[in-house]
Amino acid sequence: MIRLVPNQSDQIERSGLVTFSFEGKPVQGHAGEMLVSALLRAGYLNLRHAPMDKAPRGAFCCMGLCQECAVRIQGQTVEACRTEVAENLIVERI
Repeated sequence: MIRLVPNQSDQIERSGLVTFSFEGKPVQGHAGEMLVSALLRAGYLNLRHAPMDKAPRGAFCCMGLCQECAVRIQGQTVEACRTEVAENLIVERI
C-alpha cells in the first residue's frame, strides 16, 4: 500500500540566487546547486557538441560518470553535474 504524503515543497529552504553566464547569456541559479540543474531549469538542454559528428549532447547520468554534460569554465573542461553554481561563473559549450 502506498501512503500519499502532502506536498511539502513550500517548506524547502533554498540558498540565494546568483547569476552566471552560459554562452554569453545571464542565467540564475541557487548558490551551491549543481550547474547542470540550473542550466536545465533555464531551458538549456544542449550543453556541448559531440566531437565526431557535432550532434548536440546534454545531461545523461548526472553523477559524473558519462561526461555528456562537459562544459568549459575558464579554459578548463569540467562536468556540469559535478560543478557548483557560483556568482559570475563564465560557462561555455565545448
